[in-house]
Amino acid sequence: MVQRSPLERKFARLGWRFAAPSLIVVAGVTLFPIAFSVAMSLSDVRVSSNGFELSGLTTENYSVLFSSERWRHALVFTVCYTIGTVLTELVLGTAIALVLERLSGSRGWMMALLLLPWAMITVVSAQLWAYMYNGVYGVLTSLSENLTGEARQFLGTPVPAMVSMAVADIWKTTPFVAIIVLAGLMMLPSDVIEAAKVDGAGGWTVFWRVRLPLLRPALTIAVLFRILQAFGIFDLPFVLTGGGPGDATESLALLGWQVMFTNLDFGPGAAVAASTAGLVLIGCLVFLRAFRARVGDEEGGT
Repeated sequence: MVQRSPLERKFARLGWRFAAPSLIVVAGVTLFPIAFSVAMSLSDVRVSSNGFELSGLTTENYSVLFSSERWRHALVFTVCYTIGTVLTELVLGTAIALVLERLSGSRGWMMALLLLPWAMITVVSAQLWAYMYNGVYGVLTSLSENLTGEARQFLGTPVPAMVSMAVADIWKTTPFVAIIVLAGLMMLPSDVIEAAKVDGAGGWTVFWRVRLPLLRPALTIAVLFRILQAFGIFDLPFVLTGGGPGDATESLALLGWQVMFTNLDFGPGAAVAASTAGLVLIGCLVFLRAFRARVGDEEGGT
C-alpha cells in the first residue's frame, strides 16, 4: 500500500471539503428518493385526506407486481426497446464519428449542428415528432400517402408505434453517442495505427483489429449512459403515445407513474420504481463485469 505524504493528505481533505456541498445535494436529490421508494415498496401504504402513511413491513407490493401481466409486458417492452435503440445508436454514432474524424475545418460546425437534437428538451422533440406522426395533418402521414397512396397511421397500431417511438429516440440521442466515440477516436495512439498499416493491414482490418478494441472504453461509457437513459424512458412515450395503443409502448417508468399517480396505488407504484432501479443496476454491473473479463482475456492472450 502506497503511503501518501502529509501534504497529499491535506490536499485530499481539502478536496473533500470543497466537494461536500455538492455531494450532499446529490445525495439529497438521488439517494434519499431511492431509499424512500424502497421503504415505501416494503410498507403497507395507506392513503388518507392528510396524505399517506407507511405502516408495517410487507412484500405484498412485490407479490402484486410480479403477478401482474401488465408489469411483465412493460418489462419486456423496456428491455427490447433498450437493446434495439442502444445498438442502433451505437452503430450510427460510430459511423458518424468516423466521418467527423476525417473532417478538418468544418468539424466544429458539424458537431454544433449534430448536437442540436441532443440539446433539445425531450418533451419538445417528442411533441414535434407527434405533429409529424399525426394521422390527420402530419408531414410523415402526408408523405406516406403521396408515396404509397395510403395514409399510414404511425401511432395507431402496436408495431408501427414502437418503431416510430424508437426512431424519435434514435434521432435525438445518436449525436450523444457520436460525440463520445469521436472523443475516443481523437485519443487513439497514432503510432499503433501507423504500425498496422506498415504491416500491410487494410482500412477495414485496422478498424476491426486495432481501432475498435482501443475504442472499447469510450463505447462502454456511451453504452452505460444510454442503458440508464433508455431503461428509464418516460417523457417520450408519455408525450408521443401515452403508452398506447393499448399498453404496447408502456415502459416501466410510465407504468410506475400511472400506478402511483393515476391509480393512487403508492405501494405497487413504489415497487415498480424500486424494481426498475434494481434491474438497471444489475444490468450495468453485468455489462461492466463482462467488459472487464473480455479485456482481461485479451490482455492475457497477448
